[in-house]
Amino acid sequence: MPAACVITVDGEGRLLLVRRGVEPKRGLWCLPGGYMELGETPEETALRELREETGLVGRIDRILDADANPSRIYHTVALVCYLVKEFHGRPVPGDDADDVGFFLPAALPELAFSSHRKFIRRYHAREGQSPLYPPGG
Repeated sequence: MPAACVITVDGEGRLLLVRRGVEPKRGLWCLPGGYMELGETPEETALRELREETGLVGRIDRILDADANPSRIYHTVALVCYLVKEFHGRPVPGDDADDVGFFLPAALPELAFSSHRKFIRRYHAREGQSPLYPPGG
């Protein structure tokens, strides 16, 4: 099953996360993202999910990474992660998110998905930063 997510970074270097309001992993935080719909490109999916889950309208800077993970429902989820540095709007939770916020890398809450942790680590490594949160966080 194809999916996309975004690492959205504000001018202070904080990362945008959403708290899941639905299962799986309800109550944990993750990058805005979700499954592709028929006729969508991965880029369109990433920006639609950003808008639906946070109220923000963004512009993709570049593709960051891709990964595949096992899924109980879909067997495998292929996930593409994009970087968004330009966005406008006011962050408000929507769709399946019950909260939204920007977090300093050193103060990230517990993340729902290992692929999101990997993407954030890889982003920081490429930006010349060291991982700033615990491996399990």
